[in-house]
Amino acid sequence: MRSKQYHQPLKLTAPWEKDAGFGRKLKTYRNHTKIIAQPGIVMKVLRRKRIVLFMAYFLLLVLTMLNLANYKWTKEPQQCNHQMRSTTYQSRSDIRFLYRPSLAKKRQLIYVLTTWRSGSSFFGELFNQNPEVFFLYEPMWHIWQKLYPGDAVSLQGAARDMLSSLYRCDLSVFQLYNSPGGKNFTSLGLFGATLNKVVCSYPLCSAYRKEVVGMVDDKVCKKCPPQSLRLLEEECLKYNTIVIKGVRILDVNVLAPLMEDPSLDLKVIHLVRDPRAVANSRIKSRHGLIRENLQVVRSRDPKLRRIPFVDPGHKVNKKDGSDYHSIGAMEVICDRTSRTLRTALNPPGWLKGKYMAVRYEDLVENPVKTLRSVYRFANLTTNHDIESFALNMTSGSSSSSKPFIVSSRNATQAASAWRMVLSIQQIKQVEDYCHHSMSVLGYERVRTAGEAKDLSKSLLTRSKL
Repeated sequence: MRSKQYHQPLKLTAPWEKDAGFGRKLKTYRNHTKIIAQPGIVMKVLRRKRIVLFMAYFLLLVLTMLNLANYKWTKEPQQCNHQMRSTTYQSRSDIRFLYRPSLAKKRQLIYVLTTWRSGSSFFGELFNQNPEVFFLYEPMWHIWQKLYPGDAVSLQGAARDMLSSLYRCDLSVFQLYNSPGGKNFTSLGLFGATLNKVVCSYPLCSAYRKEVVGMVDDKVCKKCPPQSLRLLEEECLKYNTIVIKGVRILDVNVLAPLMEDPSLDLKVIHLVRDPRAVANSRIKSRHGLIRENLQVVRSRDPKLRRIPFVDPGHKVNKKDGSDYHSIGAMEVICDRTSRTLRTALNPPGWLKGKYMAVRYEDLVENPVKTLRSVYRFANLTTNHDIESFALNMTSGSSSSSKPFIVSSRNATQAASAWRMVLSIQQIKQVEDYCHHSMSVLGYERVRTAGEAKDLSKSLLTRSKL
């Protein structure tokens, strides 16, 4: 017996089958799944799991509350004090912060509001010569040509929409008024392009330098290579000041949506001139304004009673018909000017500090003083070359025979030429149409033909603006 017991092989037990504390065997199965027989250990493990789960849940709850608090802090203005009410805190955790564009200085936008034959070509040239200005000359001309014979008033909305695009350097709007099947618009296709310093100067053309003050020869500029509108847009984006001169916006109130737009810093310079001088110049250049005169005259109120245009017994001829449209257009022009002046006399919020009236007579009488005032309003800096240019262009010895060409002339003499040319009947007609705007702007009426021809008497008084 003893020898059998002694030679019986030892049975080894795996460590995992022993209890570390008591040395007892655990019941095992062939799939090696353990059944824990000690309830104390089970409860200890479960307690640890519960603690870990509770801590994870608590941490998740804290993070959720912090995120919610941060969201509310970001979305709502703080109510701590008066200053905080006007300032919304922007947290860097807000994803919008990552995509917000950098705050760039707004461009100064200027619109020269005026009408035909008011000296606007010369006035616009004062901006065209400034190397810091991107200048556009009569861009709405394309609208009037494309939508002819639409009347002037009905085209105001289209003109404003074009300005909205141009002030954002979006020149693709010109394609809308291109001829069907025509070639793509180029820089030389813009109205007045061959006199534009941006179009005719480096880098778009090597003919001129933008920083050199001096008139552009259109014959030279016509030889410049036509550039795409995209390149002209890229050039536009380089400038901090954009000036557009136009005669086809008839009333400053049309521009109200643009001036109320917070993304646009738009100011209006209202260039005005004695309506009798405007009428005389329109008659002088009537062949070049036939289409425009018809479009403006179509906007007249047909119900209004008007005084006769010519003296009784006078035989009407073809010239009188042309003059009729030239002076008849003054009714619409002065009516819309009066609307602008009424708004300027009691400016709404969108116009306060953004409107300036300039009389052409003051400009030609004292060009340097007026130029400095205009530039100050437009946040521009004048220099000796530009001031000399303005002085030379208004102190020439002759008057120009070409009404649409800017040239050196005796501008003071040209400003009063109407007094020797218009008949008293024509003068009375214009004064009847324009009496309100004349009163506000400081232009005195005349009673007789002799008073009109007496050049020793000034018909200028102080403007009410």
